[in-house]
Amino acid sequence: MSNKQKNTNNYLGKILIVEDEPDVAKYLASLFQDNRFNTITALNGKEGMEIAISQHPDLITLDISMPEESGVRMYKELAQESGTADIPVIIITGLSPDFKRFMDYLGKKEKLPYPAAYFEKPINREEIILKIKEILSATSPS
Repeated sequence: MSNKQKNTNNYLGKILIVEDEPDVAKYLASLFQDNRFNTITALNGKEGMEIAISQHPDLITLDISMPEESGVRMYKELAQESGTADIPVIIITGLSPDFKRFMDYLGKKEKLPYPAAYFEKPINREEIILKIKEILSATSPS
C-alpha cells in the first residue's frame, strides 16, 4: 500500500480510515498525509477491525453506514476488545445529529465510552486536523 508508506519520516502518528466511499477515503488519506500522518484505509467495518487488531493504529476515523459490518458494530467491537479499546475513535458520518443521541443511548445501555470526537460530512479540514493532534498529544506517552 503506497499510502501506508508515505510520510514514514517525521510522521505524527498512524491513522486507520474506515470509510466505504473510495473518494472520501482517498480525500481523508490525502488530508492526513499532507499533515504528516501515516494512513491505512479499510473499506468496511470487518476489514477495519482486522487492521485495528493487527496494526494497532494511533487513531481511527470511522464512518457509520457501511457494508459488511456497520461502523456502529465496529465501534462496539473496538471498545470491547482489549487490544483495541485504548485506540481513540473519531466518528465521521453523513448521518444527522440524531447520531449523538444514539451514542448516548449506547453509552447508557451498553456502557460504551463516547467517541473521542464526532464530525459530520462535509468535514472542516482545519478542525479535524486540530482535533486529531489534540487527541494524539493527550494519549501519547510523556
